[in-house]
Amino acid sequence: MNIRKKISWLMSAIQEELFPPFQKSLDEPLSDKQKKLISILEVIEIEKYVQSSSYQWMGRKIKDRCAIARAFVAKAVYDMPTTRSLIEGLHDRANLRRICGFGKQAYKTVYDVVEKDGQLERVAMKKSTLPSESTFSRAFSEFSESELGDKVHEALVGEYLSEELVGHISRDATAIEGNEKAVVKGKEKSIPKKQKRGRPKNGEHREPKEERRLSIQVEQRPAEALKKLPIVCDVGCKTNAKGYKETWKGYKLHIDTADCGLPVTSVLTSASLHDSQVAIPMIKLTSAKIIYLYDLMDAAYDSKEINDVSRLFNHVPIIDSNRRRGDAIPMAPAEAVRYNERSAAERTNGRLKEEFGGRTVMVKGYKKVKMHLMFGVIALFGDQLLKLVL
Repeated sequence: MNIRKKISWLMSAIQEELFPPFQKSLDEPLSDKQKKLISILEVIEIEKYVQSSSYQWMGRKIKDRCAIARAFVAKAVYDMPTTRSLIEGLHDRANLRRICGFGKQAYKTVYDVVEKDGQLERVAMKKSTLPSESTFSRAFSEFSESELGDKVHEALVGEYLSEELVGHISRDATAIEGNEKAVVKGKEKSIPKKQKRGRPKNGEHREPKEERRLSIQVEQRPAEALKKLPIVCDVGCKTNAKGYKETWKGYKLHIDTADCGLPVTSVLTSASLHDSQVAIPMIKLTSAKIIYLYDLMDAAYDSKEINDVSRLFNHVPIIDSNRRRGDAIPMAPAEAVRYNERSAAERTNGRLKEEFGGRTVMVKGYKKVKMHLMFGVIALFGDQLLKLVL
């Protein structure tokens, strides 16, 4: 079934079968933003992948992790900066509580006995029906350890793109500001003297040149190659569109984006890692998920190894020439037209940061930062799917 037919059928079912009865159970009419959130949650179906125990023999009962997972998706859709602001939003908006799967009431009345003037009195107090901030935090840690975001994203790509023929994959990386102390790199070893050119003299020993990472990645499996990449919080540097250098502390998110604006593969690394070091494993990962024709990359990916791997998977690499090798070789007119499609990657990066929480990373640690960003990625995926039929 075509991707537009799939999502069109789903949207019809949501609007005709879900919205009317759900609206009747609410005290207030649904806003456009709330309808959008409901549609996104129905598309991604995150509750299918949450590991939530239905039976617990001992200890305090575990709050429903499915509702908390849906709430974190709502946090990304509403671009809320912190978990505390999410909980406040759930307290203030009855519709939002119901959409996420919590009870209708934000508070319940409990009674306590207090001593006043030597006499015991029964006092009514309000108690929140929502999980506490610490419970949300523990659930988020569980989601991070189980890689919930990656599982949902992979399932979405398999459901909606695995049977499609995608024209172009646009590959790009974006800076992610961290909220933790950057790892300081150790002092670099003294640089050895340059060896003389030509053949070595009799009895002269020369150290073999260290093999480049890109050359090694050609033969490596994607998972093996990604394990070798740095993932700590450090300092990154890049040249912006105006030619000025910018630095930031945190991470770098690498995303493969399809023509239709759907993110297909995402990899998080240290900020200091060069974009080209992730291209080969991403080509292999994306090629295992979908069928596509062209690899579109900017000058940072201009490398023989990347070109060769792209062609090995029967793709046509269109990569902007890097000026470090002298005068840049202009693209053929047809390639230049196709290269313009790479703006899809820039739009995805921009939407993730401006609309789905990419700029408000408050958690610390690689796994938690990745989980925070993946909530934004899957919410963006669902929203972009809906835009295809509007």
